[in-house]
Amino acid sequence: MVDFFKEEIAPTSLNMSSKKELLSSAMKRTSEWIFSQEIPSDVTVQVGGVSFSLHKFPLISKSGFVRKVVSESNDADHSIIEIPNVPGGADSFELAAKFCYGINFEISTENIAMLRCAAEYLEMTEDYAVGNLVGRTEAYLNEVALKSLAGAVSVLHMSESLLPIAEEVKLVSRCIDAIAYLACKESQFYMSSRSDSGNDSTISLTTTNSRPIVDWWAEDLAVLRIDIFQRVLIAMVARGFKQYDLGPVLMLYAQKALRGLEVFGKGRKKIEPRQEHEKRVVLETIVSLLPREKNAMSVSFLSVLLRAAIYLETTVACRLDLERRMALQLGQAVLDDLLIPAYSVTGDTLFDVDTMQRILTNYVEYETEGHHFGYKEDDEYISPPPSDMERVGKLMESYLVEIASDRNLPISKFIGLAELIPEQSRVTEDGMYRAIDIYLKVHKSPS
Repeated sequence: MVDFFKEEIAPTSLNMSSKKELLSSAMKRTSEWIFSQEIPSDVTVQVGGVSFSLHKFPLISKSGFVRKVVSESNDADHSIIEIPNVPGGADSFELAAKFCYGINFEISTENIAMLRCAAEYLEMTEDYAVGNLVGRTEAYLNEVALKSLAGAVSVLHMSESLLPIAEEVKLVSRCIDAIAYLACKESQFYMSSRSDSGNDSTISLTTTNSRPIVDWWAEDLAVLRIDIFQRVLIAMVARGFKQYDLGPVLMLYAQKALRGLEVFGKGRKKIEPRQEHEKRVVLETIVSLLPREKNAMSVSFLSVLLRAAIYLETTVACRLDLERRMALQLGQAVLDDLLIPAYSVTGDTLFDVDTMQRILTNYVEYETEGHHFGYKEDDEYISPPPSDMERVGKLMESYLVEIASDRNLPISKFIGLAELIPEQSRVTEDGMYRAIDIYLKVHKSPS
């Protein structure tokens, strides 16, 4: 078995008289097993700027693609063959060439995706040789790679750079199906083992307590491209995975994908347009996948997503969805969750008061009328306890105190927000009076 190391290679042309001086890096890696054949090379295969000095017979005996190129060529010598679009480039072709020569090498979850796609592209099927590379890679996929979550995720991640051929050979769909099946199996095993231990009372429908079910493999999913990640989660739900338990998976993915956004800063945005677009797509997709159940996500996490949505200027529907979700859990929020910066030109308010006003309006409507805000009509409505309203009242008074010192805050916005706070939520008027006092002192007319 031979180990190989990847490196940058420049295009190279070869002739037998000066081969030692002109060997490319690829040829240095393969010279030992090529020249051990004791037969001079009779063809140069050029793949992605890399030249391989090889022999025709081993190649055409197993590759239908190479056989067709040689048979259809007008060049009687056939000394040079160009294969520009091999999936996986020179690295995958080198392994495929070794296979043609009968040289052993290790198949792993890291190289199986490109090997399977390269084998398809090079037409290395049973039509040309028994036990050809397509069959060998299929056997490894079915017997090894797709038998474990880690293996299936690794192969799926590698397949992202091999589209569209990875889709054509159904590599992507098979990985997704394997992940969905194994994730559901692991989740069911975890829950049943907890039940058998007699600790049913410790299993709670909260984000924190449900995280151990998925944490060890959810981090693996975070490497996937957002569209592939979305397909995996949809497949998991179709397999029976509870939407509620997707919360921790989405949190981990969001933390990785949205890292670097200055969602806690103030002033103008500092992000490249292309990066902004990519992150906007990620965020909108994550929000579309959020579980519909109340308390599936913490209000603090929802606040971070809302800040990012405002910062990235996502669709209005995306932002309104997050606002409604925050309103449903407003009684669990702390002041920092509500202090959303205003990402706009200099001169506007420090905090996004308009967004907070909509959140509070949603909360009041939900509390007084039991609105479902787009949830199914048969969803159970549980009226918040009086203590929840009192907590929200105190929280909003603290919010008014915080924004009252903003010199750019118009009196209309201050009053509008204050009037939204339900009277029954005010245990005392101390907080309101304090906020009004601060506002008047900051905004008094110069003498």
